[in-house]
Amino acid sequence: MSTASVWPLRANAGFELAAELGYDGVEVMVWADSISQDVSALKWLSEKTGVPVLSIHSPSLLITQRIWSPDPEVRLRRSVEAALELGARTVVVHPPFRWQRRYADSFPDLVAELEETSGVEVAVENMFKVKPPVGDRNRRVSAFRPSIDPTDVGYAHYTLDLSHTAAAGMDAFALADRMGPNLTHLHLADGTGLPKDEHLVPGKGTQPCAEILEKLVAQEFDGQVVLEVNTRNARNSADRARLLAESLLFARLHLGQ
Repeated sequence: MSTASVWPLRANAGFELAAELGYDGVEVMVWADSISQDVSALKWLSEKTGVPVLSIHSPSLLITQRIWSPDPEVRLRRSVEAALELGARTVVVHPPFRWQRRYADSFPDLVAELEETSGVEVAVENMFKVKPPVGDRNRRVSAFRPSIDPTDVGYAHYTLDLSHTAAAGMDAFALADRMGPNLTHLHLADGTGLPKDEHLVPGKGTQPCAEILEKLVAQEFDGQVVLEVNTRNARNSADRARLLAESLLFARLHLGQ
């Protein structure tokens, strides 16, 4: 379970709920929450709850551009270092923004270097287009370079995000096929096809969440499936726990567990 799934609660609530509901581990979303930025605190939480950190989501969101450092290369390197300290197998990272020209030019080589020197999988995630700040409100533009599809460049490891395929109007099966055996990380969520990142509970939108899970099983997938859903509209703590328990049951059912 991604700790983002308990937002606006902090990372400690993610560890506690993951332990209570029986998740196998957590992905730490590194963002404004100070706990998510503190490797020592995360290590303590993992030991206290018995919930391992399986992956780190690098602070590559628009709102996290100054977490750890204003330099995106430093942030990615810090993410890999955190993964090593916490025993996490994977770092999830978004493609560079269009205005990060120097970072974008060096990004493929940087990812390859970090993987080779650390042994951590740096799994580049598919994204989606957004409304431009001015002009035609029906038009969508890519904020990422060279595109929202990481297979346009080619990496050793990919993250497939099903909320992002919904927002982008992309065929999730076709993208999974392009990623091929390099698909090693799945962000399980849903979306209705609206041009926004909804991160619905799987089964509540239009994405083939069940079919993608079953496809992975048939292919003897040995990567990670991470629940990254939006529970900020939960009425109370019991409602949030219900949504996360329902998501866990959905995943285990279609993974044949």
